Amino acid sequence: MLAGKGSYGWKAARARMPPSRQVWHVLRSRRGLLALGVLALMVLLWRNMGGAGRGVQRYNCFGPAKPPMRLTPNENEEWHAHMSTPVIFNHRKPVEVNESTIDHVDLNVIKSTPRAVSNRERVLILTPLRDASYYILNYFDLLTQLTYPHDLIDLGFLIGDTTDDTMAILAKELERIQQNKDIAFRSVTIVEKDFGVATSQNVEDRHSFKAQGPRRKAMGRARNYLLSAALKPDHSWVYWRDVDIKESPAGIIEDFVAHDVDILVPNVWFHRYEEKNGKMVDIEGRFDYNSWQESPKGLKLAASLGKDVVLAEGYKEYDTGRTYMARMGDRHKDPNERIPLDGIGGVNIVVKADVHRSGINFPCYAFENQAETEGFAKMAKRAGYGVWGLPNYVVWHVDTEEKPGNA
Repeated sequence: MLAGKGSYGWKAARARMPPSRQVWHVLRSRRGLLALGVLALMVLLWRNMGGAGRGVQRYNCFGPAKPPMRLTPNENEEWHAHMSTPVIFNHRKPVEVNESTIDHVDLNVIKSTPRAVSNRERVLILTPLRDASYYILNYFDLLTQLTYPHDLIDLGFLIGDTTDDTMAILAKELERIQQNKDIAFRSVTIVEKDFGVATSQNVEDRHSFKAQGPRRKAMGRARNYLLSAALKPDHSWVYWRDVDIKESPAGIIEDFVAHDVDILVPNVWFHRYEEKNGKMVDIEGRFDYNSWQESPKGLKLAASLGKDVVLAEGYKEYDTGRTYMARMGDRHKDPNERIPLDGIGGVNIVVKADVHRSGINFPCYAFENQAETEGFAKMAKRAGYGVWGLPNYVVWHVDTEEKPGNA
């Protein structure tokens, strides 16, 4: 084979190949495969970068890729069909307060109803005391006999201007009672406050006509101080009970709340035992003349007096012509018979607590020419509350052995 004519190089041979064979040859070569690989990788990366860009637009941008004004109705419908945003309403999400200096009182749940026992309604019994050591033992004998659940009863006492052992005897009796779980009450509050009263507790002195104005004003202040110190948000009823009650029904609280009225008082009488023909005779006397119904004569008299004059009821100096509940009633008849009153005495009063919370208290000044409990009744009626009495329901007071001459 001749070297000059029979052999020639690869480049010369490739130049003589057809174009299709040349392309195929290049693609099969190592460099061709490498170039194809690089091209495929670039295409793949480009597609991925484009998809990521569209994803950012889709998931991180709110709304379509053009302004809402340029959306056609169909485009708007298509867009919002896939954009339903869930909404959670939580109207009762609680607010928890952990600060110990913040208290919450819900008076909406405090009710005064005729079903006080079954509704577990709290009763506050309040008693002002002054030189009352002689009466305390009998007072607690009656109090511990009350059939209203004692765990629903709170006691409150105010001791003022006292010269005897009222505080010591009261403290010992309360300690005795509260240590006995069968008769103990829910709680006891004792308030001390002097008002500068110097009138003797002798019946002739404290029930004299000239002592009535100052005495009733001082008693009004004592009641208001006691009320403000002892009334708590959970009390439904307030029971004002004097220390010198001699006898009363054990179920008196249940009897009174069953009437479901704002203010209610019983008739207050006393027993007097006298010897006649060698026998002891029980004479029933009428005691509390502060519970009355107003009269035209009484209104005319009040209109003639100065605004600071306190009308002392039951005294001959003031002829009011009023109708006294003490002179009415028959304890053998229906004890639930009820009559409206314009003035009340303070021996035994049952009051819905919201009456006091509304600002109806015991005037220690002349209110419509009345003070203390009679002024309390006048004020309550002026505010639209009902004041009632039970002429046939009798609570017995101690016999004060007063001299005749007044009502």
